[in-house]
Amino acid sequence: MKIVMYKKTIAVLVFVLLISLISLSGRYFYRNAKYREIIAGIMIESPDLSKISNGVYDGSFDAIMNAADVSVTIHDHRITDIKINNHKTVKGQQAVRITDEVLSAQSLDVDTVTGATKSSLVILKAIENAIEKGYGNQ
Repeated sequence: MKIVMYKKTIAVLVFVLLISLISLSGRYFYRNAKYREIIAGIMIESPDLSKISNGVYDGSFDAIMNAADVSVTIHDHRITDIKINNHKTVKGQQAVRITDEVLSAQSLDVDTVTGATKSSLVILKAIENAIEKGYGNQ
């Protein structure tokens, strides 16, 4: 009798574990597919800085598994500072170097950081979103 109860308990535990695994893997695959879709859809357009007022503008972009919040300072129609306030990434930390490229080029039309392409795109999109807030504030 005890052996039968033991086997039933094991069967129930295996069933619950199997259902949990299926649920978790389904959620992971959905999030991963959605992440790839968002990243593939990122289009970066370099704003016309001559139309941006002086100020500090905050922007963000969230691609589920990768996100960035930035503050961009504009002075005399030039990007003078970019601060990354938050950068959520799995393995693209080196992408934060892209801010130096943007400052140097005074444009978002820069190469992404090798090995951190997706994080670079997310940071660039956050910068674009921040700068766009400066349109019409003249």
